[in-house]
Amino acid sequence: MIRPLDLGLPPNPDPRFHRGSGPVRLSPADLLGLGLLGIRTRKARAALSALGIAIGIATLVLVTGVPASSRQALDDQLSALGTNRLQAVPVPDQDPPVRLPPQSVAMVARIAPVTVSSAVANTHLTVSRTDQVDPGDFNALAVLAAQTNLLTAIDGTVRSGRFLDRASERFPTVVLGSVAAERLGFADLDPNQRAPQVYIGRRWFTVIGVLDAVPLSPDIDRSVMIGWYAAQHRLRFDGRPTQIYVQTTDDQVEAVSDVLARTVYPERPGDVLVSRPSDALVAKRAVQQTFNALFLGLAGIALLVGGIGVANTMYISVLERRREIGLRRALGAGRGQIRIQFLTESVVLSVLGGTTGTAAGILAIVGYCAVQHWPVVIPLTATAGGLSGALVIGMLAGVYPAVRAARLNPTEALSAT
Repeated sequence: MIRPLDLGLPPNPDPRFHRGSGPVRLSPADLLGLGLLGIRTRKARAALSALGIAIGIATLVLVTGVPASSRQALDDQLSALGTNRLQAVPVPDQDPPVRLPPQSVAMVARIAPVTVSSAVANTHLTVSRTDQVDPGDFNALAVLAAQTNLLTAIDGTVRSGRFLDRASERFPTVVLGSVAAERLGFADLDPNQRAPQVYIGRRWFTVIGVLDAVPLSPDIDRSVMIGWYAAQHRLRFDGRPTQIYVQTTDDQVEAVSDVLARTVYPERPGDVLVSRPSDALVAKRAVQQTFNALFLGLAGIALLVGGIGVANTMYISVLERRREIGLRRALGAGRGQIRIQFLTESVVLSVLGGTTGTAAGILAIVGYCAVQHWPVVIPLTATAGGLSGALVIGMLAGVYPAVRAARLNPTEALSAT
């Protein structure tokens, strides 16, 4: 049964109170209830309409969230290739050899975009397991003085034991690279046994750690590292670095590279060789630009498909409900009320579908990333765009059907079959 309110009339449409008056003015709450009439009375059709827009919005969220998560996983892999790292070394084969200033590492750390700066220095000593080795024996292992933050700068990891810290760097302790440990016969350190020792510069040093392989710094794999302080006070090391490691952000690599040589050796920057950024950085930026263009195209297609679906649903709804529209017009409902009714219904359908689609898209992203072992990245623009896009789609898709419904002639609409 159709109630007077559903037809745009007051609860007691007594002609004595409305003779000669225009269309009844309805409150916003009444207009909203009237706009929801089609959804309440045709639940199956409304559910299917909302499903259509939900699929479109879910597609929007998926095509932004899944590639964003994939891009983050790819960025992590590319970052592991050293795209944000630089190295500074003296120009080789110079006579006399180039010697970097002792304070060069501290000066590099003052460059604003630099996040980590560390260094090693070749002591030009040999290492062996015993003091009975012939001085002519050569195992191709370098003895390096290393700063305590070296692992952070090269993204290295300790396989067993521990790395040098502020306490251990003052004592005769060493950490072995993966290749150095293998050549010296120390695969791993057993905490239940006495720590082994190596012989360097006529002194015994205790091995406290063994590193995993460092793919981006193979020189470290073939090295025996001593604390910077211990090397200065026990091996007469002069404190001058021979290789400086720098980490910065990807977008500042070129800027840091331009000033690194002048910072390391202000008097003779031409004697400092700075490594160029990895070619992987170029690939990383190209991938980001490609993904951004892909996001825009796929999001536009998803929104277009969803808008067409809602517009089609509302247009069919106008054709199906012509008799209802004609009856309401004949009983005094104005064209504005008819327009608001169908526009409200279109917006509500889109918002319901958008909310459902956004939630479904987020759940799908989380599940897919869990299967692929990717970091979950849900762009806020996709979530907000899904909801706001649904609202905009509902308004645009409902404009023409609402105007068409308002223009229907009451007599023709009542006579429609």
